[in-house]
Amino acid sequence: MKWEGNRESDNVEDRRGAGGGGGFGLGGRSIGIGTIVIALIGSAVFGVNPLTVLNLLSGGGGGSSGPVVQQGPQQGPANDRQTRFVRTVLADTEDVWTKLFTEHHASYAKPKLVIYSGATQTGCGTGQSASGPFYCPADADVYIDLSFYTLMQERFGVSGEFAQAYVIAHEVGHHVQNQLGISDKVHAARQNSSEREANAMSVRLELQADCFAGVWAFHGNQARGILEQGDVESALKAATAIGDDALQRQARGTVVPDSFTHGSSEQRVRWFNKGLQSGQMEQCNTFEARQL
Repeated sequence: MKWEGNRESDNVEDRRGAGGGGGFGLGGRSIGIGTIVIALIGSAVFGVNPLTVLNLLSGGGGGSSGPVVQQGPQQGPANDRQTRFVRTVLADTEDVWTKLFTEHHASYAKPKLVIYSGATQTGCGTGQSASGPFYCPADADVYIDLSFYTLMQERFGVSGEFAQAYVIAHEVGHHVQNQLGISDKVHAARQNSSEREANAMSVRLELQADCFAGVWAFHGNQARGILEQGDVESALKAATAIGDDALQRQARGTVVPDSFTHGSSEQRVRWFNKGLQSGQMEQCNTFEARQL
């Protein structure tokens, strides 16, 4: 991925070394591409059924489930290569979504990206690195422990900077949903639904975020030529690795479609590709799609 020399975002807070919050898991509601990682860890270490943990962690979006807790003094992020990469990817999403919102006669409020290590306090409760990167709609911030990228490579065999950028773009996609009011509507609908119906709505929310990540990649590449040979393949490999069916098969050897909260590998690849090929937000309406 070609990113060096491009604009870096100032909208990043580095909490590493500032101390973390207590507790296990995420309080309140948060949306994350890595939510399933904690289920695998819980299954292997604590003997917890990974599907139980998935159901506890899956959620809609919008609204506040608790006060925003300040995590010590804010400080600027470090200047190592990985941190600069994260700042650059965030800046690229800012440029793309600001342009697209403007074209739709709307204003895009840029999310803050918080880098932390181990645990941190959020508007959705205590965030743990085991849950992977996530978006908290209560404070409209994206959270990431950069050790997740090592986990991607070691546990799922996924490497490459564009695959890492896809992770951030997916979480920013949830912020876009929050800006458009989609997350609030899904959360409200899930409150009066059965577990099966609620899971199905969560899948559509996650697949739309995948599609929005593809939309970002389309416009980022068109404007700045960020894609190199093999980049798309690495992102598709990431989407495949974190499909609910692949994760369930790895964790317990069987697949239970009714318990899906993020979508199958095939679905995640399809919707990311749809955004990447079209570059149009309108093509990401998973909620009216007959086939996911």
